[in-house]
Amino acid sequence: MTEPLFPTEQESPTPAVAVSEAPTLDDLRERAAGCTACELYEGTTGTVFGTGPTTARLMFVGEQPGDQEDRQLSPFVGPAGKLLDEALVEAGIAREDAYVTNAVKHFSFRRQGNRRIHQTPKVGHVRACRPWLDGELALVRPHVVVTLGATAGKALLGSSFRITSERGEAREWEGTTLVPTIHPSAILRADPARGQDGDEMRAGFVADLRVAAALLA
Repeated sequence: MTEPLFPTEQESPTPAVAVSEAPTLDDLRERAAGCTACELYEGTTGTVFGTGPTTARLMFVGEQPGDQEDRQLSPFVGPAGKLLDEALVEAGIAREDAYVTNAVKHFSFRRQGNRRIHQTPKVGHVRACRPWLDGELALVRPHVVVTLGATAGKALLGSSFRITSERGEAREWEGTTLVPTIHPSAILRADPARGQDGDEMRAGFVADLRVAAALLA
């Protein structure tokens, strides 16, 4: 039988690192810095752990760090991060009040000359990083979780998740409320030739973020 692409909603991956062994985010961050659970640590600057206050009521979960995030070892500091910051302002959300992280903590890429081109992480990469994400969720205990993109949505909701039909819909999840939406990089890659309107996608993204903001009000 073939292995499912992502855990189903009923599956609960066994953490390789118990949260009780890492009582603070700094402890968990230190442990994650030495992670070699998959091959992605090879050729990257290091583990890109989440950032934000432990008391954050809102957590954003993206797919993985990009080139700039890997170089700076901080999530969402590249072009997609800038777009996210702008959208948060429009939605009335202060980024400094949110915790921002990724489902995968190392940059998955292929080389093209001197450039590092993003590659969608594989199932094994998502699973290898799941203990770190579980630890962040348990230690921050956000009231609302926003998943950015299909990979993050499937990582938490299972392989049946479909972003096109489920985005912007709040749902109860693991004792909190989850709102899935698109990844800001999808807006940056909008191609009019394929019927993609960047302005329309951005407006929809902000609308989804306002759903999350309303849940915090």
